Order: sequence, then structure tokens, then C-alpha cells
Amino acid sequence: MPIKSRIRTIPDHPKKGIMFRDITTLIKDPVGFRLVIDNFTQRYITDEIDFDLIVGIEARGFIIGGALAYTLGKGFVPVRKLGKLPAEVVSHEYQLEYGTDTVEIHRDAIEKGLKILLVDDLLATGGTALAAAALIEKLGGIISEMAFIVNLPDVGGEKKLKDKGYNVYCLTEFEGD
Repeated sequence: MPIKSRIRTIPDHPKKGIMFRDITTLIKDPVGFRLVIDNFTQRYITDEIDFDLIVGIEARGFIIGGALAYTLGKGFVPVRKLGKLPAEVVSHEYQLEYGTDTVEIHRDAIEKGLKILLVDDLLATGGTALAAAALIEKLGGIISEMAFIVNLPDVGGEKKLKDKGYNVYCLTEFEGD
């Protein structure tokens, strides 16, 4: 059974007309979780995509990024929501369809010139990924690639990220459904 079939769809969440793609059913399934980590590991274990560090976006990006950092022997850095990190941070505010949000990273988390693999669970509008990339780049990091379990191409985030010059990799997508 492939990855996509293990992802639950919840209609009208968080509001009417939205088809919410819930990866909790995928990662609670030991075979599903292994499929995700094994697929990403196979892509990144080669030297084809060069990176030094994995950065995961709160919260599900921590799950994927942490496991992937372990399998690849890389370090892991979290990008968190406002006020969650204890040391000195760099912040970036970004637009949501219904307001703004802020993400942060520790100021000493990334050294200038380090190449970064940025991971999260789902790519929709691309706003959070762009905000995380802005933080990484403020610290002098270079985004090698952005990796997601799910892409929602109809929402436009993939195009937005690619138009900004980022390499994007997704394990599966839900197009128009």
C-alpha cells in the first residue's frame, strides 16, 4: 500500500471547502512511517544533493526531519513558532490567508555557508517554507532542497517556491481532489 493511501482526508477542516490531508494516519502506521523515511533516505543518502544540516518546520517537520537526520547521520535544527526557543533567535513574520504568523530559529543554529535540507510534512501555499527559508538565509545558510511528504499543487506553493529558485521534492501529491 503506497504512502498516499495511508493519508486521511478530512473534508471541511479547518473551514468549509478545505480537504485537510492528515498525515497522522501515515506516521502512526509503522510501515507508512518507514516508507516515508526510507524514501527520503534513499534520495538523500547519495551525494547528488549536497547538504550539511536538516532543518525541520514545527511541528510535523520535526518528526520527519529528526528521523531523517538520524538515518543520514546529519544534525537537526528546528524552526519554531514565536516564543518557543530559549536562546537568542532570528524571527520572520509572514502572511497567512487570515492574518500573520512568525517563525524563529536560534541565531547560532546555522553557520554562514552551510547547505540546508528543509523538511516539512505538507506543501500548500508555501508561506511557512518561504518564511523558514528566509530565516536560514538571514543566517547565511543555503537551501539545497525543500522536501515534503505531500504537495497540494492546486494551492500554488510548489510553483511559488520554484519561481523563487528553490528545488522542491515531494513524495506524493493530491491534485484537485
